Amino acid sequence: MRKPKSDSGTGAAARRIHPKLRMMLNGDPDVNACRADTTGALFVSARLAKQGAPISAAVCADDAPEVKLKKLDRKNARRADVMVNVFVETTEPTSLAGVRGQEGNFAVMQLPLDQVRVLAQRPKVAFVEPAENLKDPGSIKIATRAKAPEPRSRLIGMEKRHRNGKGVMIGIIDVHGFDWAHPDFDDGKGGSRFVAIWDQGRRNGIAPAGFNYGVEITASAMKKARTEAAKVGVSAHDLEPQSEMVPGSHGTHVASIAAGNSGLCSKADIAAVLISVPPDSRRTSFYDTTNLLDAVRYLLALAGDRPISINISLGTNGHAHDGSSTLDRWIDALLARPARSICVAAGNAGQERAAQPHDIGYILGRIHTSGKIAAKGLNHDIEWMVTGDTIMDVSENELEIWYESQDRIAISVLPPGGDKWIGPVKPGEFIENLKLPSQTILSIYNELYHPANGANYISVYLSPLTKGPNMIGIQAGVWLVRLHGLDIRDGDFHGWIERDDPANLGDGRHYWPSYFSERSNVDACSVSSLACGNRIVSVANLDEMNRAINISSSQGPTRDGRFKPDVAAVGTRVLAANGFGELDRPWISMTGTSMASPFVAGVIGLMLAAQPKLTAAQINGIIKATARPLPGGTYAWVNDCGFGVIDPQACVREALLVESRTGVKDKFR
Repeated sequence: MRKPKSDSGTGAAARRIHPKLRMMLNGDPDVNACRADTTGALFVSARLAKQGAPISAAVCADDAPEVKLKKLDRKNARRADVMVNVFVETTEPTSLAGVRGQEGNFAVMQLPLDQVRVLAQRPKVAFVEPAENLKDPGSIKIATRAKAPEPRSRLIGMEKRHRNGKGVMIGIIDVHGFDWAHPDFDDGKGGSRFVAIWDQGRRNGIAPAGFNYGVEITASAMKKARTEAAKVGVSAHDLEPQSEMVPGSHGTHVASIAAGNSGLCSKADIAAVLISVPPDSRRTSFYDTTNLLDAVRYLLALAGDRPISINISLGTNGHAHDGSSTLDRWIDALLARPARSICVAAGNAGQERAAQPHDIGYILGRIHTSGKIAAKGLNHDIEWMVTGDTIMDVSENELEIWYESQDRIAISVLPPGGDKWIGPVKPGEFIENLKLPSQTILSIYNELYHPANGANYISVYLSPLTKGPNMIGIQAGVWLVRLHGLDIRDGDFHGWIERDDPANLGDGRHYWPSYFSERSNVDACSVSSLACGNRIVSVANLDEMNRAINISSSQGPTRDGRFKPDVAAVGTRVLAANGFGELDRPWISMTGTSMASPFVAGVIGLMLAAQPKLTAAQINGIIKATARPLPGGTYAWVNDCGFGVIDPQACVREALLVESRTGVKDKFR
């Protein structure tokens, strides 16, 4: 095994640094410039962004070099050329210089990458980990229409009780931009029902109070843009643009379901945060879970004492899927106060095999594996499929394997077509940046006692070669991962793949993310790690026409056996606002858990309008207690639909009864 030359892998301070950060610390600035193409928590300066080849310029190992990498002038390199977003956990509440946000023992920071070591050496710092990527939610756009949907609030009735969400704020955290000028958000007074939009990717304007990036678009700015646009004959979005305004916008569609004039909370105020996932400037942008946390904090502050229901139709596969990540625990803490709720889409990683000829949806679904090593001396093999463009994969791929603290498991890796295993790497050992004959870079970290949950975990990274005359992608094929039982008392393990989205490389080339083979994939525990939080409501996608859960909807339970998803709602072929689309076809149909989650968020908005002091725990309890089983089902929790399909009327009725009590003493006299 090759030990790194730096001190990033050894010593007490190094053990407080997540393996992915340790790997970044040992990467040259130009290597990290390439890594920033697919790592949302890594940012490089515009000067450094020009170093190295972009992903689209990657070539196969046996091709002639096509792209010459520019050499970095290291004499003039600045510390701020490579920045990183991290979560910090401390042993006790303590003041940290430069924090972006802090809650008890948790902090979020943005700092030069080389300062991570210094931070980890502070006595009260327990662990430093990078933020995780936020990705395109992957909902399927089906068709645009001219005819508006039936208002969802009318389907529920009980308007006198829930007042269509009046007095409540609906918060939306999403991508692609928000078409606040769409008729579905017209307030009838020449303005928009959006009271504020924080565009995190826009760079010219005033940021919200308490934050130092992005631009806050206020209600008055929207109204002014709408008035001025009418005078000069342009779109209001030309005068008040957003960093992303994608036709058929995901964020607009989600907001329409939850709170548009055709939505559930048609009288609620709407506030939104645009998480910018830029297609062309990822090296110089952050798009990670610290941005998501900032979005939650912003919306809660904006709501103040008003009840708020927030929807997040974004997710990630990272961490242990047991609610123990810093982000999960931080959000749980924020939801301890009443009148707050957060819905999270369960994810669209539920498909395990082709449903029809030429169906490749399973590639996006096979993200989870699990098994049991029954005894010491036994092994378990995992087949990890790297496809890329069938020759290579130019994105960095990560496999995390989690197992119980009382076990000891070693790991070996066999590259495609190879005859020599690399390993075994035992607990407490690591390989870092090992160049294989195929030019793929392999890193393995076998760690004990993660500070968040006490579990053991193994991280395996496959990285493209980004140093030399040309970028060379990861070798495609079947990578065999062998787990060796060294000391087994429990034996259970779970693994998840964290990988980049599918991409178009140009010139007719595409690449696909890595996935588990049909033999190794386990069709459970695929719920997004964010949707595993204790106090959030995790939502599955109901295909109402087929009276079944959509094949793509992610399944539970969590790694620690908790029941997620909580509930299902209609998320297949849902008609809502077509943001930034054709004026004569203002509605679009989409499919995904992204569409199911805002429906539940809207129901919660109605519940909070009827009973403003509900807690997140009470809301989740009511939703589970009133859910209706699918045809032929029972009231037992099921891994794809939770406790059943949400019943909006029953939810509102139960919310009204939460504080009621009936004396029955006379019955016993």
